[in-house]
Amino acid sequence: MTVDHAKPKGRLRWWVVLQGKNVLSGLLFIGVALCGLWISQDYPVGTMSRMGTGYMPRLLLWILLGLGGLILASGLWQADQPAVTDASPGAAWRPVVFVTLSLVVFGLSLERLGLVLSILLLTGIGAAAGRGMRLLETAIAALVLVALCWLIFIVGLSLTIPVWPGF
Repeated sequence: MTVDHAKPKGRLRWWVVLQGKNVLSGLLFIGVALCGLWISQDYPVGTMSRMGTGYMPRLLLWILLGLGGLILASGLWQADQPAVTDASPGAAWRPVVFVTLSLVVFGLSLERLGLVLSILLLTGIGAAAGRGMRLLETAIAALVLVALCWLIFIVGLSLTIPVWPGF
């Protein structure tokens, strides 16, 4: 008995290509961007010097559309290469749980713990999503993120976000 390991042909081949992670991610990004652009079509855009309420959302949606196109093209380009899969049983749920948990913890702790501690929690919990977590790299990423958020939101935009906990 011989087993045929040849590449699928015809419609079956396109079905296999469409199941690729990059292809599906690109299609998802494109779909969300097109839906957002359609919903926001009546928002006033304005000009660069006098931005309307629809300027930034539409700009970000156009960027998302372009990014989705690049990811889709990458997925279609790499369709002929063999897929590398992680056979470990916890590979699929781990990123979803830890990234979601880190965002929820950040949102709930920002008012009570302040920006610095909330970002440290966000980075620490989010880093647990990957298998190859390195403590030094995570600490450096957390410190850079704290510095950037402080510069952008506190110094640059003068938002009233607590930086430290108010005990």
